[in-house]
Amino acid sequence: MYQSAAFDHTTLSKSELYEDVLLNLRGLLDGETDRIANAANFAALIFDRLPDLNWAGFYFLNANGDELVVGPFQGKPACVRIAVGKGVCGSAVQEKRTIVVPDVHAFPGHIACDTASRSEIVVPVWRAGAIVGVLDLDSPTPGRFDDVDSVHLETLVEVFARSW
Repeated sequence: MYQSAAFDHTTLSKSELYEDVLLNLRGLLDGETDRIANAANFAALIFDRLPDLNWAGFYFLNANGDELVVGPFQGKPACVRIAVGKGVCGSAVQEKRTIVVPDVHAFPGHIACDTASRSEIVVPVWRAGAIVGVLDLDSPTPGRFDDVDSVHLETLVEVFARSW
């Protein structure tokens, strides 16, 4: 069950924080099979629970598989379409892996939807052996994301991808 009461992330380790998010994500997804509804709640949960984010959301591959199209998100308005291979999101699809960018200004071809973003992590969403989209998180703090975030976000994305 999702716990919507006031939440203090400062009392938890990063791994404990992610365990709490996982528990709440399972509650939000329980019994719901609509991909968009689940993506919307997942993005809202991440944005609410993880500290120091200025954008959290999804991009899904179009029918041709050559372009990502913005899906549910929290934060400022976003770039609507990103070609596979372009920016961090498109690179994660092309390289078929999670990408952690400590300084977006040092990433060749970074697409700046929000100039306040300084670091980013993009996790591919796999379904039936193929990438169908990405989870994209941005932070105004350089170096915000690390391997702990990668491991836990990949688990969360797997739970999400099994929900529809």
